[in-house]
Parts: sequence; structure tokens; C-alpha cells
Amino acid sequence: MAVIGVSTSQDNHPANVIYNKNHLRYPVKTFPVNPKGGILNREKLYPGVEDIQEDIDVAVIAVRAEYVPGVVEQCIQKGVGGAVIISGGFAESGNLSLQQRVVDIAKEASFPFVGPNCLGIYAPDYMDTFFLPGERIIRPDKGNVGFVSQSGGVLVDQMVKFAGQGIGISLAVSIGNKACIRETDMLDWLDQDLETKVIAFYIEGFEKGEGRQFIEKVEQCSKPVIVLKAGKSKKGIEAVSSHTASLAGDYRVFSEIMKQHCVAEADNEYELTSFCEALSCYPKGINGNIGIITLSGGHGVIAADACELHGIPIPGIDPATIGIIKEKLSSGIRNIVSLANPLDLTGSSTDSDIVTTARHLSRDGNIDCIMALLIPYSPGISTDIGAKLSQVARNEGKPMIAYVPNEDKYKIIIEGFELNNIPVASSVEGAVLMAKALMRCRPC
Repeated sequence: MAVIGVSTSQDNHPANVIYNKNHLRYPVKTFPVNPKGGILNREKLYPGVEDIQEDIDVAVIAVRAEYVPGVVEQCIQKGVGGAVIISGGFAESGNLSLQQRVVDIAKEASFPFVGPNCLGIYAPDYMDTFFLPGERIIRPDKGNVGFVSQSGGVLVDQMVKFAGQGIGISLAVSIGNKACIRETDMLDWLDQDLETKVIAFYIEGFEKGEGRQFIEKVEQCSKPVIVLKAGKSKKGIEAVSSHTASLAGDYRVFSEIMKQHCVAEADNEYELTSFCEALSCYPKGINGNIGIITLSGGHGVIAADACELHGIPIPGIDPATIGIIKEKLSSGIRNIVSLANPLDLTGSSTDSDIVTTARHLSRDGNIDCIMALLIPYSPGISTDIGAKLSQVARNEGKPMIAYVPNEDKYKIIIEGFELNNIPVASSVEGAVLMAKALMRCRPC
């Protein structure tokens, strides 16, 4: 990696942050470039990318906008594989001609680049072109969600949410003005990436006809695709234009088309997080009928309301299933439970009651997915309940979604699910949103 624009006087310059981070923390061999040359922290500063003796896979360009075309030409002459253009001051600032000049230079040489006006690429364990100090950014673990965003700020904020929810990422890319590499290119690449199982996008807008092309590629994609679309309102559309110079387009039309083609559209960042977690565990989706097990009647009511709001069916339970479950429950709760759907086992239930109910509910032909709303402070619940219910899901082959409060003292329960690839929500609403994601991405 060559980082072009490293400063000899400003330690917090974006290029310096990027250089120091990759040079000190990642396996990628990193070379600093400054026209003056010299020494920086005992490392040689190269006057130009052509002065570096080794082959360069990627150049990170963080110089003033007017210098970018010349730097791109130098990279092409050097035979650099591609670039991340961090620099701003292009189409988003009304400087369309300068951006087009960079595009023309790159296109003639088949030179790919991300940006401009972006954070670039975060590839866990490999490289990080975000110009954010390493001690401030929160990084999710390596995982199977690929996330592409026009906004660097949304991408970084989403990484915080992913880390808090235990969602790992395979790749995170901020494409900014997307003057060269666009959503459709990233969709093609992530579809072929063996480490990516779910593909998520934050999209502000498309060029004319590009939305259709995106949907056509989604249809051919072998993995679930999630979209958080910005620019839904009049003011939002105006903000999109000033942010990344994109055309927001007619949101209602695009939203309806996404529904028709089984794209999971997230209404907000919270939904995006829930969708990514659910689909990273169950990429094929479900038909939608939910069987809810709860230890609290109130939680069951909240879940039922949320399911109805989001169009998720809660069917009746087969009377034979109800009979088997009731027969096998502990004698102390057998006559106080409610076995309508949601099934309220009360706070007096034990691990055995919950596991028995989940096992036989999974065998009910009316049910496509089990939602287990756990209240871990109930006295009969052990820290093994997550692992035990995961075993049921594995043995019965039916998807399961869990709700457990996201507190350190319940971490063992949460890990019992997550280590077995069962999605865990930190709220009842979050669990319902996971079910919504699975319905949206079922085969059309």
C-alpha cells in the first residue's frame, strides 16, 4: 500500500492516520509518499509513488482535490492495482468537471478506484483506510456480513452497532461519490466472496437507469441483500444531493420494486442491524409463521403487537401439539400456562419446560420459526438455556430467534445461542425485526 499525501508537520492529517495505522497494526507493507521526501519517524518518505521499488497493490490518495488527477496518472504509470481516493472537493461540492477528469483518466487505463470523498476500505485482519484514529474506532469481529455505504459516517456508526450486537463483518466499504466503483460492482464482488454470506447497502441514490441495473443484479445474486435507502423525504432528497451528489429518485417506486424482488429493505439503522444478524444465520429466509415461547405474558403481548404491525403471521397451534406439550410440562405449571400462540410458560417454568415446548412446537407443521423470549432472571432458568435451545434448533432443523437482555451477567446465555449460529436480539422488537428480515428474503 502507498499512502499519498502524508504530512511532515501534521500528525493528525488523514494520510498520516491511515499510514500509521496500517504500518503499525496490519500485515500490509505500507509506504508513505510526500513530494518533499525525507524521513518520517525513521521511515523513508518517498517523493512519488514511482520512487517505490516494490509493486503496489493499492494507493490511498489523500491530497488536495486539484492534485488528484496528477496523482492518479502517476499511479497508472507505476502500474498500481487501484486506488482509494479519500480527498473531498469533487461533485459533492459542485466540482463536477474535476471529478469527471479523474474518471476519464482512470477509465482510459482501466484503473479502478473507490471514492472520491470517502473513507474507503476496512478489511478485517488485512487493511484499514479509514482516517479515524485506531483507538477511537470500534471494530466488529471478522464475520460474514459485507457492508457497502455511500456515507462513511453511517458505515462507522453501523460498525459500532454490529460490534455491540456481536455481528461480524467480512468487508466494509465506504464508496462516497462512487465515481468509479459503485454498488453494482460491489454486489458482483461480494457475491463471489467466499467469506461473505449477507450483503448490506446504505444507498443515497443512483444515476438514471442504475436502480434497475442494481435490482437486476440482486435477482442474480446468490446471497440475501439488505438495503437501507436514504432520501425518502423532500428534505432528505436535498441532503443527498449536497452529500454525495447522487440522485435520490422516486423512493416509493424503488421500495415497491425491492419488495417484489425480495430485497430486505430496512427502514432504519436499527432494522439494518437486526436484518444483518438474522440473515447471517439463516440466509435462505422463511415463509413466515412464527411460534412464540415466552416466560412473561406481557412480553408475549408486545411480540404479538409487533408481529401484526410488521405483517408477520402468528398462527394457531395444532391441538395435538398443545396436548403433547401440556402433558410433558412440569406438574407445577401445567395448569397455569397459556398454550395459545404466544405460548406463555410463566416465570415459574424451568429449562426442561422451555426445551420441551420448543422441541414439540418445532414439529408443528403450522410453524416455520420459533421465537424464544427469555427472561433470564426467572429462578428456574439456568445459564445453559441458550445452549440447550440451540441443540433443539439443530436437531429439529427449524429456525430459531431468541430475545435475551443484552447485559454482561447474561453473556453466557447469549453466547450459548450465538456460538451455535442462533440470532439473539436485545429487545422483543429486535427479535420481531429479525423475523421480518427472514420473511423479506424468502425465495420469491
